[in-house]
Amino acid sequence: MNLSLHRTAVSDGCQLTVFPTANDAADAVADHLITTVRRNPKSVLGLATGQTPRRVYKSLVDAFLEGEVSFRDVATFNLDEYCGLAASHPDAFAAFMKRELFGLADFDPAKLNLIDGAAADLAAEAARYATLLHKSGGIDVQLLGLGTNGHIGFNEPGSAPDSHVRIVDLSHETLSANQPGLVELRSVPSQAITLGIADILNAREIIMLATGPAKATAVRRSLREKPSTDCPASLLTSHANIHWYLDSAAASALG
Repeated sequence: MNLSLHRTAVSDGCQLTVFPTANDAADAVADHLITTVRRNPKSVLGLATGQTPRRVYKSLVDAFLEGEVSFRDVATFNLDEYCGLAASHPDAFAAFMKRELFGLADFDPAKLNLIDGAAADLAAEAARYATLLHKSGGIDVQLLGLGTNGHIGFNEPGSAPDSHVRIVDLSHETLSANQPGLVELRSVPSQAITLGIADILNAREIIMLATGPAKATAVRRSLREKPSTDCPASLLTSHANIHWYLDSAAASALG
């Protein structure tokens, strides 16, 4: 475990730890998840995609390959998925998860809950996913990344605190931020299905990983300003058990 630069309590249920580098922060998140699974092999994990958690997933795979942890009894729920993309499409988040984690460790495919972005009836698919989440008994640990505009999952600014699984329109800022991560598509799909803010807040524990200078303003708004739908991540301060893992660049605007 890498030593942190600073650890503090933001509120009764909110912890903040700042690490020297992005890799240090990601490795600490991986350690946290490994500890969770060791304590409860049947944990339900909520997982995010994108550039931020890549190092986390590499560390989880390395731990599995070294015999330090098994994921065979773990259930997972993906946080979101682009509309219009089948799971096999290289730019689908389902495909990302297979490349980065699921296909490299001993996850049971029957326990991997994914959104079908290519469903003929996307509203029905959102309802199906919401029902699966409810029947699972809820998420034990939800891993999140942070959008530069403060979005969590694909809950863009203006998303209601009581929102649940639904179809959303992606903001221009999110489309631009996600463009470099595309594998095959020339432009980012304009809509997605995402867990809502209420679904995220229902998780028993939340881990927020934010790294890099581009996230500094969103981190400050989330942790230092009054909670507002203008910055969805700020709504997480009401959660009873959330831990923010930052590198020094993402924490630079906290003062």
